[in-house]
Amino acid sequence: MPSRTSQPACNVPRDDGDAPIVVLGIGNLLWADEGFGVRCVETLQQRWDFAPHVDLVDGGTQGLYLIQHVQRARKLLIFDAIDYGLAPGTLKLIENEDVPRFMGAKKMSLHQTGFQEVLCLAQFTGHYPQDVLLIGCQPEEIDDYGGSLRDSVRLALEDALALGLDRLRTWGARPTMRLEACDGAARVTTPLLAIETYEGGRPDAGTACRVGDARFMPPRARAR
Repeated sequence: MPSRTSQPACNVPRDDGDAPIVVLGIGNLLWADEGFGVRCVETLQQRWDFAPHVDLVDGGTQGLYLIQHVQRARKLLIFDAIDYGLAPGTLKLIENEDVPRFMGAKKMSLHQTGFQEVLCLAQFTGHYPQDVLLIGCQPEEIDDYGGSLRDSVRLALEDALALGLDRLRTWGARPTMRLEACDGAARVTTPLLAIETYEGGRPDAGTACRVGDARFMPPRARAR
């Protein structure tokens, strides 16, 4: 995917009223609470419209492929599931220079290794956001392939969105509530993984806990 022309985040003065804002959800939807970040961005898109200079991005587990989004952002808001060692569903906010250092402190998945490298590379190239906010949520369960958000994390998602919207308003994102749902073609998540489809097709808890979700397991694994 081609990137937009990025500008050095700290060296070029510009009006923050139209400064590029990127809202990035990272994580793996297929591993239960690992999908927290992507579900945050998906929910924001379904409920809110934003100014033209705001981009919502499903970063998934793309690692270094996310560099273009970080480099072009003047302000970067990140949602992610982070292992803080706290009670499930606990939210913690990390800002600016602490974000790259914090994401490398205790990794619970490969995507965090990749994204820490993205942030460090963006700093090295001089194309780094002026403001960065990480809204992280302590997961309850990630070892459930094909699983969904646990209740504690699902509940925390609403608080995380409120925190994110407050910061986005401060940054000039101008959120306004949507009057109609976003159509399938424009959604940040693919239709198969959109939460209503994903949840509606999920097998019962007993089957899922034994062998995982058959929609995403190869036949050999299901036969064990």
